[in-house]
Amino acid sequence: MHSFRHREDRLPVLLISMLFLCDLVVFARVDNLWLLAAWTVFGILPKGWVCAWNHHHQHLATFDVPWMNRVLELVYGFQTGMTSHAWTLHHVLGHHLHYLDQTQDESRWLGSDGKVKGIVHYTLEVAGTAYPRAWVVSRKHPHHRPAFLGGLLVTGGLLAAGLVFRPWQTLFVLLIPMAISLLITSWATYTHHVGRQAEDAFSASTNIMNRAYNVLTGNLGYHTAHHHRSGVHWSRLPALHETIKHRISPDSYLNPGFPFNWGQAVQPPPPGAATMSEGVREGTPRKPEGKRQVSHSAW
Repeated sequence: MHSFRHREDRLPVLLISMLFLCDLVVFARVDNLWLLAAWTVFGILPKGWVCAWNHHHQHLATFDVPWMNRVLELVYGFQTGMTSHAWTLHHVLGHHLHYLDQTQDESRWLGSDGKVKGIVHYTLEVAGTAYPRAWVVSRKHPHHRPAFLGGLLVTGGLLAAGLVFRPWQTLFVLLIPMAISLLITSWATYTHHVGRQAEDAFSASTNIMNRAYNVLTGNLGYHTAHHHRSGVHWSRLPALHETIKHRISPDSYLNPGFPFNWGQAVQPPPPGAATMSEGVREGTPRKPEGKRQVSHSAW
């Protein structure tokens, strides 16, 4: 379709839409609580991967047509727990500007006491404060508020109606998966920057080169390249990585976690690289610096 900004988005959007259609069929047709619970469990991994595509979309809108983006964001909201413009505010206009300063980062991994947060603490905090922190960021970017509030109201209204007319289906097909996906998103971002006390984008992020991981997450493993030029489409990140990899420190590479390390040998990282099982480095928080420029699409 001509409405797609990048043809590479066609297949991911098709698959994500088919998954949501399955949700709707289960919502409308299934009444057995055990089957509903089984569908919740079945959806954990695929909806966890959808979170990465929601992230990409809120960096660079998928469609040229605004209303099509809003519809896609409604689908993403029900699958990932993050509605329209929530990640644009929290992540694009928040985290990407502040990730080198742990006193301001919306996804900060360093506590006020100067100690690295544990993964459970970090996950619960980032998930629990996602919407409040997005709202705080919106004070500086009020033009995003209509879509942000509109997405919340529409999604919340539909959930409220669902709880009235199909309560168990709403709980198992929508609400519980939304909460789980938001927690998975927060958990997955822990290793992106934790322990990376650095002055620039080439040392402040970790990377995962596993092919399966990058196919399913839209090259999210090329995280240094993503922070170097956050407005670059996900399909262009491997090429961008090739142009900057000589500037990336060898300890900025990690092995993938579950399920990519399950049942097979994990490819070793480059010489001297850290692994996810190794401890993170603690350090002194760096001093805040001026605003960083972040690219994001006009929605």
